[in-house]
Amino acid sequence: MKIFIILAFVYKLVVADPLPIVLWHGMGDTCCVSVSLGSFKLFLERNIPGVYVNSIRVGNNTIEDLENGYFMSPEKQIEYVCDLLASDTKLRNGFNAIGFSQGSQFLRGVVQRCGHQLPPVKNLITLGGQHQGVYGLPHCGALQHETCDYVRKLLNYAAYYSWVQKALVQATYWHDPLDEEAYKKGSQFLADINNERVINRTYIKNLSNLDNFVMVKFDNDSIVQPRGTEWFGFYKPGQAKVLQTLQESTLYKEDRLGLKKMDKSGKLVFLSQPGDHLRFSQDWFIKNIINVYLDPKK
Repeated sequence: MKIFIILAFVYKLVVADPLPIVLWHGMGDTCCVSVSLGSFKLFLERNIPGVYVNSIRVGNNTIEDLENGYFMSPEKQIEYVCDLLASDTKLRNGFNAIGFSQGSQFLRGVVQRCGHQLPPVKNLITLGGQHQGVYGLPHCGALQHETCDYVRKLLNYAAYYSWVQKALVQATYWHDPLDEEAYKKGSQFLADINNERVINRTYIKNLSNLDNFVMVKFDNDSIVQPRGTEWFGFYKPGQAKVLQTLQESTLYKEDRLGLKKMDKSGKLVFLSQPGDHLRFSQDWFIKNIINVYLDPKK
């Protein structure tokens, strides 16, 4: 009888349920409907049997979730999600996290700001994220054309006004390379989580606790400007034409966020896809993400 108990215990260890996955959608998207991340959640569940997937909803319903992606400050969203994840008992043994577009930098914000209060985050995977912000907004997702034009004008002329930072999510990761000082002073979200004003050691420690920080860039992205931000690159300061890589940036050279150390230890992973924003095949995702980071037993 004891032998059977031991064998059952060993079997449980070997075929333990896969680590849960947390998803955070991007601008103009929502958590759960079939034409949005709802279908991606089902895709993960089909390809990783037994996995638990928490697709984050910020608000009481999908309409609020969509609206909050534009109009609830990242500070409030991240605080909300930190509490949401902390109360999810199915995540108690840790989880993997996947961010889509702006959900990428918001999930990174969760890791940095409250990772020490959560179960361990093993892998952070960002798809088309804007880690060094954006300087240009060619498409506005689900917003109507006139509203989209209004958003652009606000960002071009008033992104760092305090009321705009509080009222419009996209202003909080607007990065003007022509005026770095205004950006560092006025950006309420991005300049903070990138440790560009002061160095927050908790941010560095929490991010460094990841097993892997995987960044996926889309080489023909027509949404994100510049595309290099998806790999933590950006324009060289003072102009908006010549790009620099993460490794060429002051952020990296001074290791203000611990990324240089993570890079040297093999924790930073740079992947690319040839398509437009968030365009990837299921086969590619299974081969390069699921089989490597989400369900490595395969």
